[in-house]
Amino acid sequence: MRSSNPVFSRRFRGNNGYAGFNAAPQAGTAAQGGNPYANNPYAQPANPYATNPYAQGGPDLQQGYPQAPAATGRMTMDDVVMRTGMTLGTVILAAVAGWALNVPVGIGYGAALVAMLLGLAQSMFLRKPVPAVILAYAAFEGLFLGVVSKAFNHYAQGAPVQAVLGTMLVSVGVLVAYKTRLIRVDRRFVRFVTAAVIGFVLLMMANLLFAVIGGGDGLGLRTGWLGVLVGIAGVLIGAAVLALDFKQVEDGIQYGAPREESWFAAFGLTVSLVWIYIQMLQLIGVLNED
Repeated sequence: MRSSNPVFSRRFRGNNGYAGFNAAPQAGTAAQGGNPYANNPYAQPANPYATNPYAQGGPDLQQGYPQAPAATGRMTMDDVVMRTGMTLGTVILAAVAGWALNVPVGIGYGAALVAMLLGLAQSMFLRKPVPAVILAYAAFEGLFLGVVSKAFNHYAQGAPVQAVLGTMLVSVGVLVAYKTRLIRVDRRFVRFVTAAVIGFVLLMMANLLFAVIGGGDGLGLRTGWLGVLVGIAGVLIGAAVLALDFKQVEDGIQYGAPREESWFAAFGLTVSLVWIYIQMLQLIGVLNED
């Protein structure tokens, strides 16, 4: 299991093109050569007693033999919650420090660049989650958020607080929609979200390039009613990616992912929440323009 964020994920491959988000495995017949564990990236050797929720060690128990120890080292919801709390807590503390210490804007954007490089390193090049890298990413990302939030607060008083509340409401809404199956994360949904993220990032890069060359807001994607529409689109894309993160957590627990994979889940959730906050902050900034 890797981060489900389409920008960083390395898991968009496999039988259905998106490993880790497969549907529950289906058993095939011996004549067909079916493998009931083919779609489970964490599958263990077949257990003939798996269908018995009370089985402990097979027929040997009838002779009074010792029971087999329960499997350990698997990811649980508590693991995900704890790691996510640590990662988001680091983001918040760094953001408060960046705000309180009046860190220059230039340093804030430098911290954003470092955070991006750390995120890419963890997602693209490191085969296993490295907590130090993930927490370092959170620290630099938080420093950037603190600097940017204070800058927005100068001309849109209260915008950071509104963006935090908006991010919380969007997150709760996505969670409720996912749990009630109003949002169904299937292959089509994954392909759509992936294309939307890539397209949105390329559009923002083009806008930045034109802004550097021609000055102003470049293509005008962050001002006026066009800026409002782009901001709403950014929030909706972030919400869709967050649904992918929830699916990743659910699949990881169901398939018995190693406990260390909870760091990837925390990383993906943090990236998605930061994305939503930034888009929400820019949207509120556009709405507060004269």
